[in-house]
Amino acid sequence: MPHRVVVLALDGVLPLDLGIPARVFNEACEPDGTRLYSVTTCSLGGQPVRTHEDYRLVVEHDESALETADTVVIATQEPTEHLLKTGRLPAEVAAALDRIRPRTRIVSLCTSAFLLAAAGLLDGRLATTHWALCDALARRFPDVEVDPDVLFVDNGRILTSAGGAAGIDLCLHLVRRDHGTAVASAAARRCVVAPWREGGQAQFIEHPVPRDTDRSTSATRQWALDRLAEPITLDDLARHAHMSARTFTRRFRGEVGSSPLKWLAQQRLAHARLLLESTDLPVARIATACGFGDPVALRKHFYTYLGMSPLAYRRAHQVPEPLAAQ
Repeated sequence: MPHRVVVLALDGVLPLDLGIPARVFNEACEPDGTRLYSVTTCSLGGQPVRTHEDYRLVVEHDESALETADTVVIATQEPTEHLLKTGRLPAEVAAALDRIRPRTRIVSLCTSAFLLAAAGLLDGRLATTHWALCDALARRFPDVEVDPDVLFVDNGRILTSAGGAAGIDLCLHLVRRDHGTAVASAAARRCVVAPWREGGQAQFIEHPVPRDTDRSTSATRQWALDRLAEPITLDDLARHAHMSARTFTRRFRGEVGSSPLKWLAQQRLAHARLLLESTDLPVARIATACGFGDPVALRKHFYTYLGMSPLAYRRAHQVPEPLAAQ
């Protein structure tokens, strides 16, 4: 049986993003052309969906389809004012998400990460969303570790993606994870997109010049990034910024959206992920290079935030070398 993907479309959905899962997953096939996924779209009550544009879409299925899914994709919906203010889901959306089976994989596209956060599914996990709303996500849901630089985050069962075309990257990543590089690359060719994009969304982020550079913590953040292999304490950071620990923490949180030590742990983890993806360094050396000290601490962070061991992460994410030209 093909893997069943159910896409949830809510009022305000972005039409381009809504079409991404079906476009990508329907191109993942066996050599004989048999599709490896079936894609169904549902809405609350099976009602027509008001899109972000000037039209509505007719949807054939209601939220009961979520009960049958192997993977649920929540198509991009910008967070409502109520969600931003209260951090709570509308009752009908919460009831729909409750229909999802405990082992079902759940994916958010772009700003639908706010829905997963409000449902408590991102607590203690690394996540991303569109770079313009990463700070808002971190402030509204402080238990979520928000990474504004990446195209997507894979926590095992729960996955989040950045804005726009990053949904394509995440869907191709799932095909690659489920069926290997060859199937994913073939699907990408049929969609006429890159099978793997280097870098993240950091290149698209607007970086205004701080009004008062003397009060910014940016120089200290760069100082810490240049020394991830070294032990760094809150006092070390504050001392470098010529501030008290209390003042530094307040200003740091205002600029970054998280505490200094949480941010530092996130940067160490991000660097470890990069090394696992792009090098063959032993896990022990990566743990030292990223400031975790030993492989046990590194494994603990990977299980806590990504739900897998460093070696499992390497197997799932290391990009293979391109085939030599024949």
